[in-house]
Amino acid sequence: MIRVPILMYHSVSDRPNAETKPLAVRPSAFAEQLAYLKEKGFTPLTVADLVASLHNNNGRSIPERPVVVTFDDGYADFHSEALPLLERYDFPATVFLTSGWVRDAGKDAAGRPLDTMLSWSQAREAASCGMEIGGHSHSHPQLDQLPDDELRQELRRNKALLEDKIGSLVSTMAYPYGYSSVRVRREVRKAGYWAACAVNNAIAADRHDVLALPRLTVAEGTSMRMFSRAVEGNQVPLIYMRERMLTKGYAVVRRTRYGLRKVRGQA
Repeated sequence: MIRVPILMYHSVSDRPNAETKPLAVRPSAFAEQLAYLKEKGFTPLTVADLVASLHNNNGRSIPERPVVVTFDDGYADFHSEALPLLERYDFPATVFLTSGWVRDAGKDAAGRPLDTMLSWSQAREAASCGMEIGGHSHSHPQLDQLPDDELRQELRRNKALLEDKIGSLVSTMAYPYGYSSVRVRREVRKAGYWAACAVNNAIAADRHDVLALPRLTVAEGTSMRMFSRAVEGNQVPLIYMRERMLTKGYAVVRRTRYGLRKVRGQA
């Protein structure tokens, strides 16, 4: 069985605001984590490269110790803090970008960004440095709670804007808040994405649905001991026990909530 740690980051900053702080990582910690991966012989892949390799669509097999680094939302500190470190360690990454949150989104602005976000030119620069740009919806809603028409618009508008502004095919995405459903995944496929990331805090394996690839959260409270154990696949369920229990409980709540909306004719 092929096993791949897919790491989920958000902000990389020494001075995160109150809203981004819980999921922020200090640049010094991020550098230490990349150094560990490099020293231990991990080979970095983008999400698109990983999925293509799993299906042997790019003529190469999965390396012995693969790892995928991803960033959600598209905070400006990716450009100022994370990108220089990724280039120093020669690590590609995948940035899942919320198109309505982009700093110069203009008439396409939507939702409520949590902090200063990337501009389109910075996103293009990241892509030119070998970073993959993926989708993360247009306004960052809870996709599994949206009516069908709104869901389709969120997915397709995001993909179309990214491809227009970045100038390259966008084939992967990540679910805002990590939540999806069979209905959402069906629409993701119809929108033209061929892979999508959830959270789930588990090691990804070739047995997983390619439209629900699990990731490992790296956040403010992730110590180097926790990080090393997680990427090595040691006691991952124990490391993320609290997060996994909350996710399972909230999944029941979300299904119930959507079911009630359907009954009331709101979805």
